[in-house]
Parts: sequence; structure tokens; C-alpha cells
Amino acid sequence: MKYRKRDAKDYARANMKGIWAAALMPFANDLSIDEAGFRRNLRHWIDDLGIDGVFVAGKQSEFFSQSVAERKRTFEITVDEIGKRAGTIASCSDQNMDTVIDLARHAQAVGADYIVVHAPVLHFLHKQDDTLYEYYRAISEKVDIGIAMWSHPDSGYLMSPELCVRIAELPNIVAIKYSVPREMYAKLTKLAGDKLIVSTASEEEWFDNIVELGWRLYVCSSPPYLFQTKTDRRMREYTDLAFKGEIARAKIVRDSLNPVREAFRRSRPLEKPPSHSKFWQELLGQVGGLTRPPMLALTEAEKEATRQEFAACGLKLDRPALASSAA
Repeated sequence: MKYRKRDAKDYARANMKGIWAAALMPFANDLSIDEAGFRRNLRHWIDDLGIDGVFVAGKQSEFFSQSVAERKRTFEITVDEIGKRAGTIASCSDQNMDTVIDLARHAQAVGADYIVVHAPVLHFLHKQDDTLYEYYRAISEKVDIGIAMWSHPDSGYLMSPELCVRIAELPNIVAIKYSVPREMYAKLTKLAGDKLIVSTASEEEWFDNIVELGWRLYVCSSPPYLFQTKTDRRMREYTDLAFKGEIARAKIVRDSLNPVREAFRRSRPLEKPPSHSKFWQELLGQVGGLTRPPMLALTEAEKEATRQEFAACGLKLDRPALASSAA
């Protein structure tokens, strides 16, 4: 590890900054992990798009369809490919505590910078706070690596800002991906101070969160590599302008991405986010690949609708021919 457990919060405050993306996982025709394609994407995201860190083996990566061995392998690939040039955060989320600890220890051993652990499904409890505190305390005690919490409606509840601050007293709890209404994460930002880095995955709210809440970390979703190309890095541009306090210029650049956001949203079938995002990747010249069951594939009609929206969205392509040749 690059830091000691007792220094985890200080290290995260100094280094967990900028734009962090959640990786889609390309699967080959035989549904194995396309390791070469994944490595190519990682290099493109860091070297060409200027992304600061990558979140792997989460929901965007379809972790629910991967074995524990495959998830560990994605940790290894990510650290090997970009670990010296960008941040890495490995998702160790699972309902089985032993699996969480096993994955966390592996992430720590291979040199990941941090791990993220989703709050477990506990909808069957009338109160969850003490159980959740013990859950994160148990993980914290068994590993030294910095831990990011993750609260999302998928769990059947949302962690309160007060609970998050309580858990943040643990020495290596460093951040939270807080997928909640804005008033909740704004409140947590004020309550937490230096104890916890607060972020959420909404790209549409990212600019406002820099300006109004003083945020310096975006973690994590796919727009950093779906809404940008090597020659059209508008998310990177508006982020850097906002960081420098050039708010009016940053807002103009941010708003210029609205046609891209709208085209992506209009063309995405409600039940098919992974396959749609991967097809969009292919149109950009990245490696998209297949999805694994139970995720559904796009129909030819859905692909054509996506092509048309993509062609009209205004993104500048590195090699325009890719958009017409992608299947």
C-alpha cells in the first residue's frame, strides 16, 4: 500500500480528486472477459481522456455475473495497466461478508488505492443504523486499505447523513459514493468536514457540486468516457475551469454537452443500460463487447436508433469512420 492505515484519510484527501469513472466490462463472444479490450479502454480513458481514476468490478462492470476469481482478476489488470498513472478503486460489494473481506484483502495485496463497499440489502430490518455501523467496523478492522461506503436505493433504504458521519470516525473510512437526493448529500458534506469525502455519480449535478459544495471528486459513472473523445474533452474542460474558479466559462462548456446527454438518454432502452452503453462505446471506437445474462442485448432497431442519435449529438470523433462502421 501507498499509505498506512492511520494515514488513510490524509492520503485520500490529498489524492482522491478529479474525475473518476466506473468501468464497463467488455465480454468477448464466448462471454469471457476481454482482457485485451479492457486494457485498451483503460489506457484510452487515462491517456487520451484525462480521467483521474477508475472504479472497477461494480454494477457498471456487471459484477453480479462475475465469479470472485474474475473480479480479482479485474483488480489485477487495472492496477497493472494504470496503477502508476491514475487512481484505482476496487468494488468489493457482496451480500456475503467473507466475500467482501476476501476481495478487500486481494485489492489491498495487488496495490489498489481504495475499495468501495455497497451498503448491504437490509430492507427486512425496521432500523439499520447499528447493524450498518457494525458492518463497516468489521470490514475496517480486517483491512488497512481506504474504504469508500456506497449508499443507494438498491439496498432497500438510504444511509442517513448522521450515520455516515458516525461511520466516518473509523480510521480507514475515507469516502462515500452517496446515491441519494441532493439535499441529503449536501447535508452530509457540511456535517462531515474533513472526515469524509462525499461524492455522487450524477454528471448533470457535478458542475453545481463543484461550485456550490466545493467538491473536488466525481465518483463514479460512465459519462467521463461516454461523453468525451480524445479531441472533445468537454467534461474534463468544464471540470478544470470550475476548479480554477472560471465559473462562467465552465458553465458554457458544461451546457454545450446537453445535446450529448439528451441523445444518450433518448436512445437508451429502459431495461438495457449496459448493452446500450457498450454499443455507444463501440460508436466512439472503444471496446464495448457483449453483456452477460440476465442483461438484455439491443435489437437491431435499437442499435439503429442509437446510431442516429449518436451521429447528431455533436461529439467530435477521433476517427469519424468508426461511427458508421460499428455494428
